[in-house]
Amino acid sequence: MPEDLPELDGIGTRGEHLLTTHARLLERWRKAMNLVGPGPIAAHYEDANRALKGFRPSPGRWVDLGTGAGFPGIVFAAMHPDLPLELVDSRQKRTRFLEEVLAEADWQGVDVLCTRHETLPEGAYAGVMSRALHAPERMVEVARRLLVPGGTLLLFLQDDAPIPTDIDLEVFHVEHYVVDGRPRKLAASRLGSPVR
Repeated sequence: MPEDLPELDGIGTRGEHLLTTHARLLERWRKAMNLVGPGPIAAHYEDANRALKGFRPSPGRWVDLGTGAGFPGIVFAAMHPDLPLELVDSRQKRTRFLEEVLAEADWQGVDVLCTRHETLPEGAYAGVMSRALHAPERMVEVARRLLVPGGTLLLFLQDDAPIPTDIDLEVFHVEHYVVDGRPRKLAASRLGSPVR
């Protein structure tokens, strides 16, 4: 891994190439395209990697909503190169950036869509993830529309934030971690699970 990337778990050689390409282009274009805020970019990779390292995704197509510069989706792709993934953002400059990253890395299986989640097909995804698109309760509503029955919603939260609960929502994995001194957690919930 390059100096500006932390040591990440669960990333093979192919995934390292994707992340190295992403980091290099992110450093080049971050200010001109307002891709990420000031400060080191390493924390963005570390946040996604620490959250996802203990999670085992189900097979099928996944989607990262409001992906921005590609977080957490680009790290998810590097960790799970055989799962199809869509990176969705409504800002064209960000989707162009991601298309350039994927082309330069010669990465297959990830599609970049410049659109809003409201235009995506219902019941098309095995998993939905988002780092900061909507409040958690709103993300549950969005996920209900997009997921196949029994599909998974990944929520990236501050550690003290409540995990949404509902009659058709089963939390099956929580990963607590710290990045830059800030406690965080990933909550994985299955929607459409039978009520017990």
